[in-house]
Amino acid sequence: MKIHLILTLLLVTILAAPSSTVAQKKNKPLYTAPLGIAPFTYRRSFPNGVAATLDTIKNLGFTEIEGGGGRDMSPEEYRKLCDERGISIPSMGTGYEALVKDPQAIADRAKILGAKYVMCAWIPHKTGSFNFENARKAVEDFNAAGKVLKENGITLCYHAHGYEFWPHEKGTLLDYIITNTNPEYVSFEMDVMWIQFGGGDPVKLLKKYGDRWKLMHLKDMKKGIKKDLTGLTSPENDVPLGTGELDIPGILKAAKKIGIKHYFIEDESSNIKVSVPQSIAYLKSLTE
Repeated sequence: MKIHLILTLLLVTILAAPSSTVAQKKNKPLYTAPLGIAPFTYRRSFPNGVAATLDTIKNLGFTEIEGGGGRDMSPEEYRKLCDERGISIPSMGTGYEALVKDPQAIADRAKILGAKYVMCAWIPHKTGSFNFENARKAVEDFNAAGKVLKENGITLCYHAHGYEFWPHEKGTLLDYIITNTNPEYVSFEMDVMWIQFGGGDPVKLLKKYGDRWKLMHLKDMKKGIKKDLTGLTSPENDVPLGTGELDIPGILKAAKKIGIKHYFIEDESSNIKVSVPQSIAYLKSLTE
């Protein structure tokens, strides 16, 4: 009788194990990267106190930030403030003109901050009229600057902004930029909202270009807004993650598959005291 009972219990355990494993797998968190923040989110706060703003960022649970500090603070001082709060700086931003003029100076600043990536978020052009000549010049400049950064152990990432979706040959000018920049010297940061705003599909582009994408800005866009190729819209069209029109779970799955490790929440709206915590809670709620 005891032997029969033991065998029955073993059989029940064996049969239950696979479904239990499946259940556990389904409940695994989808977002497993460190929480990162784009400092433009706190552009109104930093001028009133860098340390206090970093305290706010730390208290929300962020452990990564994409550069920052402002013109009135040395990179050494800014990094010290971040280090004291357990915030690392995997990436920093730079303007196009500064990058082209002196890429070595940009590399030197990145090394002080401890950044392994430098992102450039805008190619100079007439608003609403990004053209092939703009793209061709950017490819040339990014390849040259990216080579200097690479020699310093840093990766240049162009942050696409949505105006690059003008048609070109069988694709778009963004396709032209990606395929004509040297993968050894130039990678990319996907701002998922701007990609969608310009008419692109974030998931398809992640799959198409794979590990050319190294970084990501996480933001959502109000449903039903009019889109165009300016790369510009009202900051109030930014909404908390999961409340807009972007497929955030699909984007995260595709990004995880190609190996993106650094994600920065960016919210340009005036409601960040409510929307940023809401976005964090949404990310933490997602499961595979």
